[in-house]
Amino acid sequence: MMKKFLLIVCGSFVGMWLAMLVFSFISILFAFAVIGMAASGGSKAVSEHSILHLNLAGTIEERASNTSADFVGMMQGTQMQSTGLDVIVAGLSKAKDDKNIDGLYIECEGVDASSATLKVIRDAVSDFKQSGKFVYAYADAYAQDDYYVASVADSIFLNPVGMVDIHGHVSAVTYPKRLLDKLGVEMQVLRVGTYKSAVEPYMVEEMSEANRMQTEAYLNNIWKFESDSMAASRKISPEVFNSLADSLVLSMPADSLVKNKLVDRLCYSKEMEDRLKALTKVKDDEELNLVSPSTLAGNLEEVASGSKVAVLYAEGEIDGAQSRMGQSTGIDSKLIVETVYDLIKDDDVKALVLRVNSPGGSAFGSEQMWKALDDFKKSGKPFVVSMGDYAASGGYYMSCGADRIFAEPTTLTGSIGIFGVIPCFQDLAENKLGVSTFIVKTNENADFSVSTKRMTPMQQAAMQRYINNGYELFTKRCADGRHVTQDSIKVIAEGRVWDGAAALKIGLVDEMGGLKQAIKWAADKAKLKDGDYSTQNYPDPNSEFNSLMKSLNAQNDARLKQQLGFFYDYYMQLTGLLNRDYVLCIMERPVIK
Repeated sequence: MMKKFLLIVCGSFVGMWLAMLVFSFISILFAFAVIGMAASGGSKAVSEHSILHLNLAGTIEERASNTSADFVGMMQGTQMQSTGLDVIVAGLSKAKDDKNIDGLYIECEGVDASSATLKVIRDAVSDFKQSGKFVYAYADAYAQDDYYVASVADSIFLNPVGMVDIHGHVSAVTYPKRLLDKLGVEMQVLRVGTYKSAVEPYMVEEMSEANRMQTEAYLNNIWKFESDSMAASRKISPEVFNSLADSLVLSMPADSLVKNKLVDRLCYSKEMEDRLKALTKVKDDEELNLVSPSTLAGNLEEVASGSKVAVLYAEGEIDGAQSRMGQSTGIDSKLIVETVYDLIKDDDVKALVLRVNSPGGSAFGSEQMWKALDDFKKSGKPFVVSMGDYAASGGYYMSCGADRIFAEPTTLTGSIGIFGVIPCFQDLAENKLGVSTFIVKTNENADFSVSTKRMTPMQQAAMQRYINNGYELFTKRCADGRHVTQDSIKVIAEGRVWDGAAALKIGLVDEMGGLKQAIKWAADKAKLKDGDYSTQNYPDPNSEFNSLMKSLNAQNDARLKQQLGFFYDYYMQLTGLLNRDYVLCIMERPVIK
């Protein structure tokens, strides 16, 4: 009987694994088919009286993947939507001059993006408006991020039973120290920088005054910039706009939203469709000619010939923990270094723009990338940085040596500091689980890496010296790159986070602007005239399999974020601490809503 039971169980497991293998094989074949179709496409011609359809939904990534299909989600019926910022900007730019595009329709369904990314989209919509074509926005309910982009439209339409959510910004920081104490887990923290708050939740039970002060400063600056922009677009005074935000405007009936100039008209989705048909001379029984940005943008990864400005994307955490599928979910410093040295040797590459969207990460990886980029600069080619949502800590480390640094007013940067975290499970093992650890060693500090043993004062002092040395090197790199004294850098360092506008005032960045402005500056510096050069994106996504794996990783992460919600960032921080370098140049990613 037992033998029969074991055979049934083993057979079930074998069947399950075979099914999983077949499913994976089919998914990969399907993925390659999609990739092949995507790779073969350029920008497509559109029919007359078409409308560019910008769907604000899901996550916005810096750079579109070779495939954006969510294969796991397609099989499970839980697809996650993501869009490349580069595709949105390129699509809007081409639609502006396309005679077959009559206007822009922004459909708001809950976009997930940070402030600087949203500003880039809003600026691209504003640029499209210069064509004189109509720009309409519609939603059943406007989330604040959606409304920030939609507010620049000619007319804002809302479902008659819909709402607008404008409430300002909040950064919610969870402090798990008491929980860790109860579990018997001690985070042995060593840091340099009064404001280096990424590890603060593991050290104390409440927010420090220094962290509160820096958070209030950048939150207020970012909100002022955004609220002033929305108020100006809607022709409302900033004071009135903020009073509406303070009144929890989401509770207002829709007709009051019209009276307060937050929206222009109320209509149902079918009425919105009929309005667009009338504008574009489409018959009632015909479909609207809606064109996506990706259709107009075409293949942004086509290999260019002749003089080029290289755009090197560095997005995510530097040498972060490996995902469940074995791929890095952030910046691979080795790949960046290899790519930079290839660009040095490429005679067609006349300048480099580094597009940074990173809160930092490995101190070691940051230094390696700094060295490669410094060698690029020494080759005589211009090196320019364009900052996205974040270019902080290690993200600033790799940027500081540039000839010119561009940032958005709502970029978070700085955070020049360094820390180390070594988890200790001694109390958990001995007092909670009843597990004893016995040490046999040849040298006094051979047990330094044993996770169930607390560091000795000597070991702690040695680690602190190592952290201090890293901070000295970090601030020297910044001082040399910005052509100032190291002492002056230390005054604005200490791990403090600055918004882009404040960073401009203290000299951490040179100019407000986005990727487009950075490319133009780099080309001018290289003495390249308009029309005589092209841009080429790097790293080169030649590996379809690698692109597929990264796409699947991003989709899995997006799904995990949706499931965990508020706790996603803290889950990632905690698991990251257990699976990456002990010494880090990283800022906490504030949960800003």
